[in-house]
Amino acid sequence: MDEAPEARPLFLIDASIYIFQSHFSAYVQCTSRQDQDLSALYGFIQFLLQFLRRAQPALAAIAHDESLFCGFRHALCSNYKSNRELPDDNLSIQLEACHLLGEILGLSSYRSRVYEADDIIGTIASQIRKARSGSSLDDAPQIQIVSRDKDLAQLLLTDKDCLWDFSTNKRRFRSQIKAEFGVSAEQLPDFLGLAGDAADCISGVPGIGAVKAGQLLREFGTLDEIYRNLDAVAQMKVRGAEQLATVLEENRDTAELSRKLATIVCEVGDRDECFGKVSLSDLSVLTPDLDELRSFLVEYSFGSRESNEIVKQVAQLIKDSSARAV
Repeated sequence: MDEAPEARPLFLIDASIYIFQSHFSAYVQCTSRQDQDLSALYGFIQFLLQFLRRAQPALAAIAHDESLFCGFRHALCSNYKSNRELPDDNLSIQLEACHLLGEILGLSSYRSRVYEADDIIGTIASQIRKARSGSSLDDAPQIQIVSRDKDLAQLLLTDKDCLWDFSTNKRRFRSQIKAEFGVSAEQLPDFLGLAGDAADCISGVPGIGAVKAGQLLREFGTLDEIYRNLDAVAQMKVRGAEQLATVLEENRDTAELSRKLATIVCEVGDRDECFGKVSLSDLSVLTPDLDELRSFLVEYSFGSRESNEIVKQVAQLIKDSSARAV
């Protein structure tokens, strides 16, 4: 018999990484009966099936990105993620299908036009921790964030939580994050506020890279404490300490904006955002719906070979799950 669901890990899946990994991969090729590209959708299906086989999750949710150029961060800074492009019509159709797919396979699926997938993951993790932790975070379920995105590491609040890069099967815990960046997981927003993040067009403070950002945070702890102690910054035993203090003072607004852009939202009060208040039961993994899956594959015009392959895999998943429940 399986252990109680609440004793199992909670898996929070960052969908976009695995969708776009398939979309741009030369090794994932799939077209519809009308010769339209389905590679992103097909690859995401295969990812989810592999995830279900490998993790055998009792609790999970999928977070999708739908807020590019319309989310609250873009309202704060028009340059935020300006290096990205909106999906074309074909990819938009596949992204919609990827969202629908989760529910068919028994996985709760969430998206927002205001908040990013990171915020959805952060908010769900926070809600579950509050509901289950009692007086200690150690009593909360283990959170496994299925992603390789370093930004999500700031959500690793206990030593048992981890980032799971599914493609390489590599898990990173708080200790690895500190070894990699030289700062603790919860210091990452302040770290990015100082050093910036070119991948998301977050500028940070000019001239302060990862090394100096790490030195400052190891000395003062937070961005706020750095700014409360600029006189002490100028006296640090680092090269150009006086100039460093001046640059920080001149770019305080930029540093604080960069930190805000890099900080994952963990509490959403908007009633229109259904991920803002979830319970453990909302995240229970259900049995896939084979009839819905068959209709889905027909609707998106999958070829018979791919359709038969997918249905066969899902049927085996259902059979294996039933056997484990006995």
